[in-house]
Amino acid sequence: VQAADSLLKLVSELKQTAIFSGFASLNDHVEQRRVEFNQLAEKTDHTLSRIGEEAAASLKELESHYSSSAQKTIQETQP
Repeated sequence: VQAADSLLKLVSELKQTAIFSGFASLNDHVEQRRVEFNQLAEKTDHTLSRIGEEAAASLKELESHYSSSAQKTIQETQP
């Protein structure tokens, strides 16, 4: 009887160890994914910022071409 109780305690302890080990492993995996997602978010922010800067520069260039174009001059002289 005492051996059975000891065996049940051992099994219970092993189960707890397995569960806590699983949580530790899961926490490590979650932390790793969090770091990966933060890096991806930073890269995305940088890319969006660069695209915005390029779009602003292109728009400025287009406005410059339009303001100096003959078509605009003709439209301004017409009533």
